[in-house]
Amino acid sequence: MKKALEGTIVLDLGQIYNGPYCSLMLAYQGAKVIKIEPLNGENLRVRRKGDCHELLMLNSNKLGVSLDLKSEEGKEIFLELVKSADVVVENFSLGAMERLGLGYDVLSKINPRLIYASGKGYGLEGPYANRPAMDLTIQAMGGVMATTGFADKPPVKAGPALCDFLGGIHLFGGIATALYQREKTGKGQLVEVSMHDTIYPTLASALGAYYSQGGKVSQRTGNQHSGMATAPYNVYPTEDGYIAILCVADRQWKSLLKVMGKEELLNDECFQTNVDRSANTYIVDEIVTNWTSNRKKLDIADMLIKANVPHAPVQSIAEVADDPHLKYRKMIREIEHPKEGKIKVPGSPIRLSDSPLTEVFAAPMIGEHTDEVLQDLLGLTEEKLEELRDKKVIRSKEKMTQEK
Repeated sequence: MKKALEGTIVLDLGQIYNGPYCSLMLAYQGAKVIKIEPLNGENLRVRRKGDCHELLMLNSNKLGVSLDLKSEEGKEIFLELVKSADVVVENFSLGAMERLGLGYDVLSKINPRLIYASGKGYGLEGPYANRPAMDLTIQAMGGVMATTGFADKPPVKAGPALCDFLGGIHLFGGIATALYQREKTGKGQLVEVSMHDTIYPTLASALGAYYSQGGKVSQRTGNQHSGMATAPYNVYPTEDGYIAILCVADRQWKSLLKVMGKEELLNDECFQTNVDRSANTYIVDEIVTNWTSNRKKLDIADMLIKANVPHAPVQSIAEVADDPHLKYRKMIREIEHPKEGKIKVPGSPIRLSDSPLTEVFAAPMIGEHTDEVLQDLLGLTEEKLEELRDKKVIRSKEKMTQEK
């Protein structure tokens, strides 16, 4: 069965999370993704001893090429690869590709059909464009930290690297859209995604409250609704942990009251509608807390499943790492790595019925497929590869074996 993006060649210059996650999604849809790294590997490789697990999680199903883009011969090789490529993905700091002489203006002249995908912290232009950007800084600038944590405590970052990954998945969407448009026009184009841009729409609840209440709203609401517009909406203590419970519909609140044995509140005017309950959020939370506190979280979950009340036990990282639902949906994949042995990596959240993700193979070691790619795409001879290795323009699996 042919994969959706089979035949698409991607040159992946991504590093850390943003770019690599974008290209991982492309690889999972069948694209031939060539991960191009410096001779000592991309920045994520040196985060821990050996190949850190974060790198292994985000670079499955890619071919590894190690190439010195700062050398003239390295640039020439890259430009030759661009001629046969469909997509280039990069999330370097602003101006880095241009300083190398490999910016969009240069590459698009070499290959007018090229989709050049650029993931940046603040985009290619604008008042913030030149600021250095990482996930934490975007969380700070974009409003994530202002809305995370409790009102009487300092701002807190969100645990996941959500800005990096939101940037990556939007970049994937932009590439898919540009490839679709190219089918009609025959022309490539520049795809640009700002991590900062992707955060703004996620603040819908907080911004909705801000605008509707004339700016008089608490920025940080803990585990309550960001706009204080839904109740109950919180994380409640249990005998053995915590459970999240929320009611977005009045019928759900009525079901929760019945489960809690609080039928006497069914006709109480303080709780009739969501607007009423939101005005009495702290009373609602006290009612729910009194009920959850002396019960186990999974027992509560069983009751709420039957009552069709939105909820979820708060799971630890260890529980998520062994989650049966994620395993069933093949989001947790166990594969063999040549150095690390059996490892767990993510599958794809994007499911196509006619193009299932059947095989997942391990992230490449530095330069693992350099010889293979340069022979197949550029026709380089063994003699030429050896010459390039000696000049430290490329690093390949053969060279790595010799160094051991």
